Amino acid sequence: MEKFDFYIPTRVLFGPGKLDELAVAKLPGQKALIVTTAGKSVKKYGYLDRVVELLKKNHGTQSVVFDKVLPNPLLSHVREAAALCRAEGCDFVVGLGGGSPIDSAKAIALAAANEGDYWDYVEGGKKPAGALPVIAITTTAGTGTEADPWTVITHDETRHKVGFGCDELFPVLSVVDPELMLSVPPQLTAFQGFDAFFHASEGYLASVATPVSDALALQSMRLLSIYLPRAVADGSDLEARTNVALANTLSGMVESTSCCISEHSLEHAMSGLYPDLPHGAGLIMISLAYYRHFAPLAPARFIEMARNIGADLSCMREEDKPYVFVESLRELQRACGVDNLKMSDYGIRREDFPRLVQLARNAMGGLFGLDPAPLTDADIIRIFEESYK
Repeated sequence: MEKFDFYIPTRVLFGPGKLDELAVAKLPGQKALIVTTAGKSVKKYGYLDRVVELLKKNHGTQSVVFDKVLPNPLLSHVREAAALCRAEGCDFVVGLGGGSPIDSAKAIALAAANEGDYWDYVEGGKKPAGALPVIAITTTAGTGTEADPWTVITHDETRHKVGFGCDELFPVLSVVDPELMLSVPPQLTAFQGFDAFFHASEGYLASVATPVSDALALQSMRLLSIYLPRAVADGSDLEARTNVALANTLSGMVESTSCCISEHSLEHAMSGLYPDLPHGAGLIMISLAYYRHFAPLAPARFIEMARNIGADLSCMREEDKPYVFVESLRELQRACGVDNLKMSDYGIRREDFPRLVQLARNAMGGLFGLDPAPLTDADIIRIFEESYK
């Protein structure tokens, strides 16, 4: 058995109806900055009001709301919210919504507790001296950020979309209540579910994978292969929503025990340059070409992933077996109605490819070192070319 270690200090309240336990859970402070999106759903469906009231019931905990977060969170909003947090005397941060507000909450928690600018810690090499405690309340199943220490923020000017994390950014408490996910539209359900799927598959292929991350990744992919099409087809299917939510949280744990590889670097370049592109959609667009490239370079892992999601590999030539995962992935995308996404619909042009390569290398270059085999710039261009519609 190889040597490894892992650390996941987050307390997770999981299951339908668990949000109500926020009224009695141990909180890490007395006044919260609630970070949520500029969209309408958390207000329309009453989630924000519920959280405010549940905090009040818990020993009169007060709160202030910051509701400007975009689908691809911006550094300018982190700066603004951190200033608000300090001015209002908030001593913990609540991320309410999908990955964007929870990631933002983590970044804000760090920025509010440290000197200088948040980007000094992301790309400047400055070491943070702790962070405010974070509570994550997820209303989507995509990023797994409720169970990992990572946050991804885009610099407004450079368009660098960069992941950053440290132990202090693990949420102290996460609430995963699938009832809050029943309102997510079908296409967004699919985008988010595939983000979780790729966190698991990339973590399984990463050079830093461990037996713990392998077990979590395989279970996440298996659950998503079964239940994601059901959740897309019928958003009110609570059993499907619950299992997709579980897969997502498991994928977050994969992020804590292994790591993403360069597929995420490539997509972060895409949605960093074109912020209207949903992260999960970008991953789907490049996934088939990306995994087809690596299939012969890590055959045993690809064969195990294919078997894990129900593929029949009997009566096949050994050299063909790794590619079965790619075809199974294609079928899963077709079952979820996301098999014909087009980069061009989001403004991406072929002439952008060299810049995307450089953005991927500059902003998230570290992930390339975890790939199953080296990925050249020519390989990346070919993956973009094969994915382009």
